[in-house]
Amino acid sequence: MSFGIEFLPNMEIEKVVNYARLAEENGFENVWVTDHYNNRNVYAVLAMIAANTNKIKIGPGVTNSYQIHPAVTASAVATINELSKGRGVLGIGPGDKTTLSKLGIDMDKPVKRLKEAVDVIKGLWTGNPVKYDGEFFDINGAKMDFKAGDIPIYIGAQGPVMLKTAGMIGDGALINASNPKDFEVSIPLCKEGMDEVGRDDFDIVAYTCFSVDEDSNKAKNAAKIVVGFIVAGSPDLVFKRHNIDLEDVKKIREALGRFDFGTLKKSVTDEMLNAFSICGSPDECIAKIGKLYDVGVTQIVAGSPVGPNMEKSIKIIGEEIIKKEK
Repeated sequence: MSFGIEFLPNMEIEKVVNYARLAEENGFENVWVTDHYNNRNVYAVLAMIAANTNKIKIGPGVTNSYQIHPAVTASAVATINELSKGRGVLGIGPGDKTTLSKLGIDMDKPVKRLKEAVDVIKGLWTGNPVKYDGEFFDINGAKMDFKAGDIPIYIGAQGPVMLKTAGMIGDGALINASNPKDFEVSIPLCKEGMDEVGRDDFDIVAYTCFSVDEDSNKAKNAAKIVVGFIVAGSPDLVFKRHNIDLEDVKKIREALGRFDFGTLKKSVTDEMLNAFSICGSPDECIAKIGKLYDVGVTQIVAGSPVGPNMEKSIKIIGEEIIKKEK
C-alpha cells in the first residue's frame, strides 16, 4: 500500500507547498492537486511543489479534456515532469458536470472524449508528429519540441464504462470511494479493461475523504461537511449498498439546499461516515485501510479535510499510519 495526499489550492500557494513538503517528509509518495478554474492554477502550484520537494510524485488530480485541450495538458504535465526530474504523473477524468455547466460547457460523450484525449496526449509524448482523426480532436501533425519522458496516467473513474476504460488506457484508476463494498464493485470493472488489453500492472487508488486525529470524535466531526456533500451527490444505488436510510439522505440534501451547514453536520450519520470516509483515530483509520488493502486497493489518497488540523494530521498519518503499514 502506498499513500498519497490531495490538496485543494483554495489557499495561498505557499501553504500548499509547505504542506506538500511536510507530506514528503512524512512518507507520502504522491501529491495530487485538484484542477478547478476558481482556485489557483494547478500547474503553477505543481511547479512550485516540484521546486521545493525531492522525491514525491506530483500531478493534477484530476484535470479534464473539456476545459483544456489535450495538447496543452500534454505540454503542461511534461513540463512538470521535467521540473521535478521525472516525478510527474497525470490524473485526468471526464470532468465535473456541475462545474462545466457553469462554464457553459456541455459534457457530451465523456468516455469517448476522455479516451481520445489520452490517445492524443500519449501520442504527443512520443515526440513524433501526431495525426489523429477523432470525433472530438482532429490533430494534423502536431509535435512536441522536447522530450516528455515516461509519465504515468491515472484515470478518474466512477461509472462502469469509465472504470473499464481506465483499465484499458490508464496506469491506474483514481476512484472516489472509501469503503471496501464500493471497491468490490469497481475493481472487477477495471480488471475487465485490463484483461481486454493484456495489462496486469495497475494502481487501484482510493481517493478518499480522510480525517484523522488522536481524538476520534474531533476527526469525525471534521469529516462531516465533506461527507454531507458526497451524500448529496450520490445515487440511490450506493445508499442501498451501504444500508443508508433515504430519509436521512433527504435531510442532508434539504440542509445543503438552504446552505444550512449546522443542520447538515447534525444529519450526517455514523453509517454515512463509514460509507464515505476514512475517519477517526489512527487505529480506526488503520483498520479500514487494512480492509481496503484486502479487497485490492493499492494506494490511499488522503483527501479533504485530512483532519481537523492539516499539519498535525499529516504528521499523524506519517508517524502512526504510514510507518505502521510499511
